[in-house]
Amino acid sequence: MALTSTMYNFDIDLADSDRGVYEHLELRVPRHPSESEDYLVTRVLAYCLEYTDGISFSKGISDPDEPTVAVRDLTGRIRVWIEVGTPDAGRVHKAGKAADRVAIYTHKDPAQMLRLWANERIHRIDALELYRIDRKLLDGMTTALDRRMAFSLSVNERDLYVAIGDQILEGRVERLPTGI
Repeated sequence: MALTSTMYNFDIDLADSDRGVYEHLELRVPRHPSESEDYLVTRVLAYCLEYTDGISFSKGISDPDEPTVAVRDLTGRIRVWIEVGTPDAGRVHKAGKAADRVAIYTHKDPAQMLRLWANERIHRIDALELYRIDRKLLDGMTTALDRRMAFSLSVNERDLYVAIGDQILEGRVERLPTGI
């Protein structure tokens, strides 16, 4: 018998002063049984940090040809391909060909991923945006993770402030060089 996804509901007040985005988001996010809590939290934060018209989560593991998160135009064409974790070079190459912009948000040390990419062909690698989210922030959010979760996320100069109940978590999202 196949395991089913667990649904998480996030109620988020987003205040991103870096991009001038101020929204209330109500997200229903399925978590596949093989998906770690770190990955789930990073996926939700990436969605918030990239939030714009046309953004959506993919169908997940059931559709491996789709980005983790995508921003599409009105015709359905992918404008921004957003990955989470440590995607392989082939997936990043495909993303570079399919979208105008590719962003990767990692919750792990990207050094090994970058070493594996070094000898691979990746379309438009110079335009790739690679981001690392502060480990302490992710740990705090995974500790507080609940199937129904409300929090406020403030972004100022790539510093992140997350208020969950009476707890304030701080961290940074750092853009990394691809080094290839």
